[in-house]
Amino acid sequence: MTKPRLLYAVTHPATAKHLLRGQLAFMQKNGFDVVVLSSPGPELELVREREGVSTVAVTMSRALHLREGPRAMTKMLAAVRAARPDVINASTPKAGLLGMLAARALKVRARVYLLRGLRLEGESGAFRSALGIPERVASACAHRVVCVSQSLRRVYVDGGYAPELKTTVIPSNGIDLSRFPPHAESRVAAARIRAELGISDGDIVAGFVGRLVADKGVADLIEGIERATLRVPQLKMLIVGGDLAGDALPKTLANALRADARFVFAGKVEDPAPYYAAMDLLVFPSYREGLPNVPLEAAACELPTVGYRSTGMMDAISHGVTGELVRRGDAGALGDALVRYASSPQLRRIHGAAARVRVRDQFTNERTWTAWLRLYEELLAAHKR
Repeated sequence: MTKPRLLYAVTHPATAKHLLRGQLAFMQKNGFDVVVLSSPGPELELVREREGVSTVAVTMSRALHLREGPRAMTKMLAAVRAARPDVINASTPKAGLLGMLAARALKVRARVYLLRGLRLEGESGAFRSALGIPERVASACAHRVVCVSQSLRRVYVDGGYAPELKTTVIPSNGIDLSRFPPHAESRVAAARIRAELGISDGDIVAGFVGRLVADKGVADLIEGIERATLRVPQLKMLIVGGDLAGDALPKTLANALRADARFVFAGKVEDPAPYYAAMDLLVFPSYREGLPNVPLEAAACELPTVGYRSTGMMDAISHGVTGELVRRGDAGALGDALVRYASSPQLRRIHGAAARVRVRDQFTNERTWTAWLRLYEELLAAHKR
């Protein structure tokens, strides 16, 4: 019997490399012929070899431009037609829209639009309305809209982008607990990284992992640390990823931070896992998310997280149990929460331990992949040829 073909469509291969890690091979082993479609690049070849799946390269930019529409749509139609999928999972703004349109036009049996986040959050007026149009189109073409968190689903449904009955919640990929060992098991890695970065044994390290952009609340992060260190002088801020040429930090501020002993920059790293070991807690004041991986990875390492009460963050952190959520944009409250954790090793241990248990019970790869498998099987049964 021929295996049903499952096509994953994403705009950039880095999405498949990082956010579909292991899931592709799992589906291949559980009865699907898996194909990944994205823009070309070395990451796409890495995915093909690592996961043992087929790949299709379609050149497309990340941004949605009207002038590129007809050409990009023609390429996507040809690629989806050639792939002949029984199921399509299309995500990220460009591939999500074009993939859903092509799948609807070609009458693909089971069509899933995966919503990883909602860029229009935080926008207003005509621009927000314009960003909502492709969401309504993509969701209209799908049999099911999968939101990666409950809070994202609520925003999407309340915004009128899809009816609630058409939506469901499944995390994008889940967390591999073996990649993120508990904090106590990583002391050797922690000591090495701290020594390399000039962090002393007496320092308390709050970490941030990600891009230094405005949506991640970087300006508030800086202010919160500056406030907190007035009361806890031994607090340091370890920033992993991004670079100081990012669009959130003016050059003068970037230079000032590099000269500030409270801030330590690890730069971009291939694998952030060992760097969590060098942290005592995570601070992640993002203004909007789908379901952020960083707080869940930190939780797997038994780190509590301080963040904003924003979409996606509310699902990644259990307030008062695995971390603390404060009002979005309130850098003062962020600093106060940092002080509470920095001042209490016991609180860090209790919330950190609870965080790993929560990831184990709700967000593992196996749990997430099984939910995706059941959804695909359900859709194929409901939409027989």
